[in-house]
Amino acid sequence: MERHDVLIAGAGHAGAQAAIALRQAGFGGSIALVGAEPDLPYERPPLSKEYLAGERPFDRLLIRPAGFWEEREVQLRLGRRIVAVDPAARVAELGDGETLGYGTLIWAAGGEPRRLACPGAELERVHSIRCRADADRIVAALPGVQSVVVVGGGFIGLEAAAVLSKLGKTVTVLEALDRVLARVAGEPISRFYEAEHRAHGVAVRTEIAVEGISDSDSAAAVQLAGGEILPADMVIVGIGIVPAVGPLLAAGAEGGDGVNVDPLCRTSLPHIHAIGDCAAHENVFAGGARIRLESVQNANDQAATAARAVAGYPHPYAALPWFWSNQYDLRLQTAGLSLGHDDMVVRGDPATRAFSVLYLREGRLIAADCVNRVKDYVQARKLIAAGGMTERRSLSDPDRPLA
Repeated sequence: MERHDVLIAGAGHAGAQAAIALRQAGFGGSIALVGAEPDLPYERPPLSKEYLAGERPFDRLLIRPAGFWEEREVQLRLGRRIVAVDPAARVAELGDGETLGYGTLIWAAGGEPRRLACPGAELERVHSIRCRADADRIVAALPGVQSVVVVGGGFIGLEAAAVLSKLGKTVTVLEALDRVLARVAGEPISRFYEAEHRAHGVAVRTEIAVEGISDSDSAAAVQLAGGEILPADMVIVGIGIVPAVGPLLAAGAEGGDGVNVDPLCRTSLPHIHAIGDCAAHENVFAGGARIRLESVQNANDQAATAARAVAGYPHPYAALPWFWSNQYDLRLQTAGLSLGHDDMVVRGDPATRAFSVLYLREGRLIAADCVNRVKDYVQARKLIAAGGMTERRSLSDPDRPLA
């Protein structure tokens, strides 16, 4: 049986960065990276933006070129998936029955797109955007598509809607909650983006439930609660992911919505770490709540945490979360987590399309959503990390530096 000192499950951003960070930390043991997709490790965020729009070719999404992995002696096992783990024997089983031994397992398998729980969710005209193959299927179908229904008003759904609108498609966004981005941003941000999409011709409908999807030779039909039918040439579903942690939970790891990890990204199973989208950790910027973060920042920083721990230089994860989203000519940059905020300040005028929304808890700045205001974002990151008291009155003046 082939054995590796470090076996990494998942060749997305977190898994690739774990391998890179191990070599940067001076780790000289053998490393194998097992990825379900056939492609070299690549960046996922552009899939719903520049890649979908045809503005960025796939080779510019690669995290590193093929030669890099050979030079660093990282064995790539692509098009493979780990389906079972034996922690006592330190053995992982692949989908084809092959087994691999490991000294340490780093689980970075991410997640799978959450499916609609209604009839027709698996029809051919229904798409998600999680991997390159998903985006390629959408792009291949677009020449025959005019009307698109996007289910889900989160970042993925809105980014896809912006791209498709620019490509001349008729787009409708359906959101089950009372506003878009309700899970990640305050109401001023939600209402601003709703207005922006509508100004670009996108129909945004909130508090809407999908009861079923049917398909014919010519188009799909999306049935809404109450009986209304929306015809569509394509349906894109962006309602989050389901963490890919089944093999770890089956092996006895603690978790539920993800697998639980400690500040060194260690699971409750011996010699197994977990990082990235699937790792549920206690986050100081969320008031100590156990959360999962689906972001490049989290993937990078948890990869570095796990790599340092494996290499013998442990340093607890305590990184400030940050996110971004590009829609039309708008760049939203978020620092911190607004969970549990008890006050909100709008800095600047949304009508200018350059403003920030600042979130406070007990007089301290805990998060900022900055639309086309890079300076606010940079300064807010420093203030949030410092954790000091903030004078609320000064925050609303856009001409006064946050620092």
